[in-house]
Amino acid sequence: MTIFIVQAICAFFFVSDILGSVIGLRASPIAWQTRELIEILAAVGLLLGLGLGGIALNRSLRHRQRAEDKLRRASSAFVDVLEERFAIWSLTPAERDVALFLIKGLSISDIAAVRATSEGTVKAQMGAVYRKAGVSGAAQLLSLFIDDLMDGVTVETLRDDEAA
Repeated sequence: MTIFIVQAICAFFFVSDILGSVIGLRASPIAWQTRELIEILAAVGLLLGLGLGGIALNRSLRHRQRAEDKLRRASSAFVDVLEERFAIWSLTPAERDVALFLIKGLSISDIAAVRATSEGTVKAQMGAVYRKAGVSGAAQLLSLFIDDLMDGVTVETLRDDEAA
């Protein structure tokens, strides 16, 4: 915060000095020693700000990289859970496609369009997926996978991760 205040004072000094020269509002001249001291302090403040900005940028980039790594691991884990569940349920390739589209949140008509099949076929395949999974809808289907991914995760674990 101190560096920010120093930079603000320096910026005010430079801007007021320039405006004073351009508009001609120089009230009283400043001794050259004082002017040099102010400019040196301004330069030091700007260099400190540059250094701290670099440190903040570096931290931000590291934080982003950690978040991307976590997302990549979570994505990989989710695919593993999908494949495991689909194998346990003995889903056909068509049922796997429909299940995946349901988990992604697509509607029956969207799934039919993507798969180039009729809505009736999609409904029949949805019914087979729900029956094999032991659920009654897409929300419960997705919930099964979320439960698998969050196995052992507690509120305290989430708070610890946020603090890190």
